[in-house]
Amino acid sequence: MKQSESRSTTSVDVAVIGAGAAGLMAAIAAARQDSSKTLKILLLDTRPKIGAKILISGGTRCNVTNRRVTPSDYYGGPSHFVKHILEAFSPDQTRNFFEEIGVPLVLEVTGKYFPTTHSGKTVLEALMKECARLGVILKTECRITQIKKEGDRFHLKGDGVDSTSRRVVLATGGLSYPETGSDGTGYKIAQSLGHTLVPTAAALTPLLCQDEDWQSLSGIALEAALYFYENGKKKEESRSALLFTHFGFSGPSALDISRFWARSSADKHPEIFARFLPEENEETLKKILDAQAKAASGQRVKRFLMERFAFPERFVEIIIKKSGVDETRSVAKLLAPQKSALIRYLMNCPLPITGVYGYKKAEVTSGGIPVSEVKNATMESKRTPGLYFAGEILDVDGRIGGFNFQWAWSTGTVAGRSAVKSLAA
Repeated sequence: MKQSESRSTTSVDVAVIGAGAAGLMAAIAAARQDSSKTLKILLLDTRPKIGAKILISGGTRCNVTNRRVTPSDYYGGPSHFVKHILEAFSPDQTRNFFEEIGVPLVLEVTGKYFPTTHSGKTVLEALMKECARLGVILKTECRITQIKKEGDRFHLKGDGVDSTSRRVVLATGGLSYPETGSDGTGYKIAQSLGHTLVPTAAALTPLLCQDEDWQSLSGIALEAALYFYENGKKKEESRSALLFTHFGFSGPSALDISRFWARSSADKHPEIFARFLPEENEETLKKILDAQAKAASGQRVKRFLMERFAFPERFVEIIIKKSGVDETRSVAKLLAPQKSALIRYLMNCPLPITGVYGYKKAEVTSGGIPVSEVKNATMESKRTPGLYFAGEILDVDGRIGGFNFQWAWSTGTVAGRSAVKSLAA
């Protein structure tokens, strides 16, 4: 990839702002679309080293995409918009693309695709290598602070930059993991060019809880279903692994439900309940306990829960404590109120959530530029012709499992291709 001198190229054809997943893909798509190989494609980023989120995602393994991706895996923008973008550059095409640039993928039982090296570094290096092969010009440590359109050209100004471009792709991300360079600048630039902003909130971020009992289970993970309520009505649910931490709850189940808590407000009385036996319901669990009672084995509650459901001992101790069960009793001698309390804490346990960890540990941002202001066929702005959007800057966020990366690859591809196609129109 070409590195520019102390100041960026004076005049280019396409400027991509932000060299994360969406920006890299947009630059590659634009350069590939240029059949004449005469266009100047400029990729700009604020950081000295690009692609930080690619390197840290998925525990540094980089969950590239998922086996099955549908509009129902996303929130924010309307499903028909998301569907159109996913069809324009599908998960199958994503997998083929990465195979083509030297990143073979492996499918895990969860439906997630990772590079066979299990390293985000492999993904980032391949994307950078492809940019270099295509002649994309990279400018790092460059913070764009202002973009103005005059006539048919955009004027880009900022630290170390004073350039013009015929087309601009905004792929600046949102506010998640600010140490990677996401500071919301893209929102301000888009607003200066006529766009509005859906209020943002942290998503895919841990839940906070000050209850010392739950905090004492730090490090324990188990399958659970979480249910989000507002004003006493169930709004959303998430079922996956739940991880207890010293500050609350994490793991896919907690991360997926976090956006709803973050976007709620106190007057809506948000609540989260946990079902620690997601395969059961209260009636079937009652039958299991009744059957054990009839067996009259004399087995105590703690041992029964550990052996029958493979719960960790520390977890069982907390459940017994919170439900008020007499741990010296056998299942057969449980009093009716105790049995009801035990069932409640296993199947509909209130979690005293105090908030979310926030952007510092958020994997994505909820909110952003409304897709109603963007053309779904091209990702071009309806407010400012020649301006395109890609990735997290838009008001679309996916659940955990490679869906946000797929959104980055799809929107980046459509935006980059469309920007170059429009130059030939």
